[in-house]
Amino acid sequence: MQAWTKPDIPVVPGRARRLRLYDTASGGPVEVPPAEGGAARMYVCGITPYDATHMGHAATYVTFDLINRVWRDAGYEVQYTQNITDVDDPLLERAAATGVEWTDLAEQEIQLFRDDMTALRVIPPQSYVGVVESIDLVAGAVEDLQRAGAVYSVDGDLYFAVKADPAFGGVSGYDRETMRELFAERGGDPDREGKRDPLDSLLWRHERPGEPAWDSSVGRGRPGWHVECSAIALKHLGMTFDVQGGGSDLIFPHHEMSASGAQVATGEYPFARAYVHQAMVGLDGEKMSKSKGNLVLVSKERLAGSDPMAIRLALLAHHYRTDWFWTSTELLDAQERLDVWRGAVTRGSGPDGAAAVDAVRAALANDLDTVAALSAIDTWAETNGDDTEAPALVVQAVDALLGVKLAV
Repeated sequence: MQAWTKPDIPVVPGRARRLRLYDTASGGPVEVPPAEGGAARMYVCGITPYDATHMGHAATYVTFDLINRVWRDAGYEVQYTQNITDVDDPLLERAAATGVEWTDLAEQEIQLFRDDMTALRVIPPQSYVGVVESIDLVAGAVEDLQRAGAVYSVDGDLYFAVKADPAFGGVSGYDRETMRELFAERGGDPDREGKRDPLDSLLWRHERPGEPAWDSSVGRGRPGWHVECSAIALKHLGMTFDVQGGGSDLIFPHHEMSASGAQVATGEYPFARAYVHQAMVGLDGEKMSKSKGNLVLVSKERLAGSDPMAIRLALLAHHYRTDWFWTSTELLDAQERLDVWRGAVTRGSGPDGAAAVDAVRAALANDLDTVAALSAIDTWAETNGDDTEAPALVVQAVDALLGVKLAV
């Protein structure tokens, strides 16, 4: 599947920093990649295209874009893969409710997502992979799990037996009661009769009347959610890649199940070196979500005339691991900051540019501390100095590291 347009990324002089990120699985910081040289590998779970990109989505993809940028600044080749769940229950339900063909709805929302990511200057993945184009790949992953003795049938639907993975639970660290509760809330079916364990997850849904289905080596039907990410990640990145990313609502069941499926299928551990999660962005005291309908949409803000760089700055103003609520002042504050920065770089000189860039690098390397990184540029912009090369250097660094284009 086609991704979106890649922004130009300046090369910034000076010494880059090694990146340390908080790993959900271990509950502490890890350095990724762990060694010099080679490629840095990242998988980020993509959208289910039944509605437009809201600020919670945007915060997630901007966060992982920062990781991409910090790695590139450090000289790594980045192998970045993102899936898109272009067939799933929420998409089919929305299509039926609106009277639109599900394929047309998916393509419409995928293109809108591409446009939003382009406007926000998010670096596209090298591998942008839809489920529909991956049917045989997913079926092959199910076969691998069958050979491992980890699959059974319930009325023709194929399930993954989580007890086949001795490391199950290691990503989230949740107890079974919490797992069961979240599983029911987030697309699971813990109470289905015939399952061996309430937490066993659907791998392959056999064909139902009126639903899309494909012929495959494991029968006619369509993939379950979790196995699609296992299969796509293994094909494009292999085991023990550096970062598995997404929103914090994916910790369980999605990232737990995806990891377990890959680990049992391959017999290798772990699926990823670090599990990195973007906190939730809410509105009016509640989680912002498509199901609730309380959305602030990137596309609507753009159409209303908001500068995409102000939108990006509004997202960067909050640390990625802290839940926060969108308010009417977010964009106003971000636009004011953007105006100050743009005004500062038009001066003929400024304070020490190299020092400001080093401060940004140090902040981002420390678990993507964007609050400190933005503060460093604020301080630079508000201070006078006689470094005539500083404005151009700051423009380059803010573009390359933060993804904010100051030139207009």
